[in-house]
Amino acid sequence: MTGEERETETARTLEHNFYPVMTPQFGDGISEYRGNFVDKRALTSLLPAAERQWRAVDVVLDCFLAEEGGRQHGAFASSGNMVKALLVLRQVPVLDDGSLEGFTDFQGGTVAKDDPLVTFEASVNLVQIPQAEALLHADCNGKDVTCEISRYFLQARQEATVETAAWFITNVQVSGGGPSVSMVMKTLGDTENGALRHHRWNLPLGPQGTVQTAVEFQVTTQTPSLNFLLGSSASLHCGFSLAPGLDLTSVEWRLQHKGSGQLVYSWTPEQGQAKREGATLEPEQQLMAGDASLTLPSLTLQDEGAYICQITTTLYRAQQIIQLHVQASPKVRLSLANEALPPTLTCTAAGYYPLDVTVTWTREEPGGTPVPVSGASFSSLRQSAAGTYTISSSLIAEPGSAGATYTCQVTHISLEEPLEASTSVAPPEQRMAFGILVASSLFLLALLFLGLQRRQATSPRSEALWVDTLLPHSKKEE
Repeated sequence: MTGEERETETARTLEHNFYPVMTPQFGDGISEYRGNFVDKRALTSLLPAAERQWRAVDVVLDCFLAEEGGRQHGAFASSGNMVKALLVLRQVPVLDDGSLEGFTDFQGGTVAKDDPLVTFEASVNLVQIPQAEALLHADCNGKDVTCEISRYFLQARQEATVETAAWFITNVQVSGGGPSVSMVMKTLGDTENGALRHHRWNLPLGPQGTVQTAVEFQVTTQTPSLNFLLGSSASLHCGFSLAPGLDLTSVEWRLQHKGSGQLVYSWTPEQGQAKREGATLEPEQQLMAGDASLTLPSLTLQDEGAYICQITTTLYRAQQIIQLHVQASPKVRLSLANEALPPTLTCTAAGYYPLDVTVTWTREEPGGTPVPVSGASFSSLRQSAAGTYTISSSLIAEPGSAGATYTCQVTHISLEEPLEASTSVAPPEQRMAFGILVASSLFLLALLFLGLQRRQATSPRSEALWVDTLLPHSKKEE
């Protein structure tokens, strides 16, 4: 790529709303990366002018090629033999903060001619690859990159070039919540004038023995897996980029959960229609710029599942899958269920989701340290109409001679830290003395209550007798 071409490519890249921020490292001759995405205005304000430079680099990925399989629309191959392959994304613009010094481009001559490994060279001049930094040296940062390539079959046959070209779809996934991208690649090269062809796949090869392609369409998500609390709003990211000459024809969001599927939102140039109440797509100008993200307000447990973002153009179709997990945090209450000796404590975790929860107990004497306690029993699981769960754990307390503090701790996936509830249990002597005092007080209150009741019962009769005695005989007859 010439300097002028590189400047043109960089300028086009800068027009996008988001830039990737890279933490590059190098190892084993294979270029991979990881990163986060920030708004370009924020990025511009944070980086000094001297450091805001972009550099075009080759991103090289270890992949597998599916020799057989059905039509692929942006999902990993599920059948067929897999053979090793190499994917070279040529001259991808990445932000260089100085750490790319010494980085060298891929040299096709390093692949031997008799090596069964097939190498795909993919030009990215026609589309944006905003996930490039998340692929560079993901292995050095504890990340794995899964890359699978398979044949792609067009939605419709359009031109004579359909007969002379081949298409592939590449699905790349970075582990640990990294981005996922699906790219449709079209082969390049002269297929009619005796060009060298791959001995196994009959594909035209370039001068360096690689299968030369161009990426013409890509669909990506920055967040393949998301966790949101019950009642909150969720934004599911789905972006795409089209080669010139392609038009966006439809966007469709579907939800798959427990074997059933349903349409959530559909868009065509004529209209957008929400099947889930409150679901919204990005505004029209954002959609035309390649942002098909979906917003879901007021999440319920029925919103949980796998969301499929499917982007269809005049020639291609690809998709991304986002796993949405809805969670509800438990509320914890600790109470004294039985005051008799020995006392029984009950810890209740209410309104949580998903199902798995852990309840543990500790006991601490005055001046001591908390000690785990076993032997707790659990109630049967209860589920509310909303789908959340409640469970109780009961424990017979042994306060000892000096008393003790009991703590129940509840751990759940929705909590950053476990919830705790504590109560103090007095020793038997204090409880007995307190019990006697309470009993005596209750006895005295009972006597007082009975006395008042008796007085109220007898007062009207006494008053009647007194009046009867004072009245004259004539009045008595009346």
